[in-house]
Amino acid sequence: MNFELESLSKEELIELKADVEKALKTIDTRRRAEAKRAAEQAAKEFGFSLEEILAANEKKGSKGAPKYANPADPDQTWTGRGRKPNWVVAALEEGKTMEDLAL
Repeated sequence: MNFELESLSKEELIELKADVEKALKTIDTRRRAEAKRAAEQAAKEFGFSLEEILAANEKKGSKGAPKYANPADPDQTWTGRGRKPNWVVAALEEGKTMEDLAL
């Protein structure tokens, strides 16, 4: 398609722009539906439904049970794994021990 855009009025250009945006959304919707059908077919070949696969990805492992709590705010807890929270660092700098923070 070759358009002489310079020959179109502002209103015609606005209408053309709206038509192009609508066509792009339609294409995206159609391609998303095709991708979903392909994913459902692939899952089916392995004996699963697409919903089962997506649900399995949503389940996240537990971070573990908290072992330490902030004495100033018991809602702030830490499992003892990973980087120390700021409240743990501050408590240790104040001279407290990890045993003081233990649950």
